[in-house]
Amino acid sequence: MVGIAGHLKAGFAPFLLLPLLAACAGSVQAPKSAGTYKVGNPYQIAGRWYYPSDDPHYQETGTASWYGPTFHGKSTANGERFDENDVTAAHRTLPMPSWVEVTNLENGRKLVVRVNDRGPFAKDRIIDLSRRSAQLLGVERQGTARVHVKRIYPKGQQPTVVAAAPPPPPPAPVAAPQVPPGDIFVQVAALSDRGRAASLAAEISRFGVSNISSTGTGFYRVRVGPFADEASAASVLAQLQAAGYAEARLVGLGPRA
Repeated sequence: MVGIAGHLKAGFAPFLLLPLLAACAGSVQAPKSAGTYKVGNPYQIAGRWYYPSDDPHYQETGTASWYGPTFHGKSTANGERFDENDVTAAHRTLPMPSWVEVTNLENGRKLVVRVNDRGPFAKDRIIDLSRRSAQLLGVERQGTARVHVKRIYPKGQQPTVVAAAPPPPPPAPVAAPQVPPGDIFVQVAALSDRGRAASLAAEISRFGVSNISSTGTGFYRVRVGPFADEASAASVLAQLQAAGYAEARLVGLGPRA
């Protein structure tokens, strides 16, 4: 890793990061690629329900992780093109885009990052930083760090008062689908990190019913389906490939891919 954070001593880092923090907090930087404002509907990952909301007072203390190369160039959950070198992050429930101030409680560094993706879904992790954000906060080398995350509003982005929405109904139990052997799936990836696999499954859920399954060899398949016929699967495959998932392919359930 060759990044600013890698060459900073912890004692001087806050002073060097202040201009960046001030710049981020004082203006709104436009994303490099088009995306849409999105809060989203409740969703379920690995048996746990998440309820996205526009919480203007959000703040939380927990563990931050980071992600980068595997998803570089792919679509984020709000349709932007993910760039691991941008100062961004993934969050499980905040609107996209929105802004948060992340404080690394282990070295005192602070940074304002823009939320434009969903995740992380590993337990006890509350935010997934882009690689650049992780470098600036001194998280990249160790992988995770204890942080405090607080929602903020850059200049001109004050919170909007909206009528309180009724609480979502409790989720109904979802029975595991009874899938006969030979049904067709679109497999998007096979990843060794279960959290990233769950994040990718949430990201592609807009294309259909997404799911993850273990290969038994340390990898997790991320798929959409099953489909009743090849034509339906091929249609979704084309949509995924057009969205940047170039390695997506059709697979049958019987012989494991």
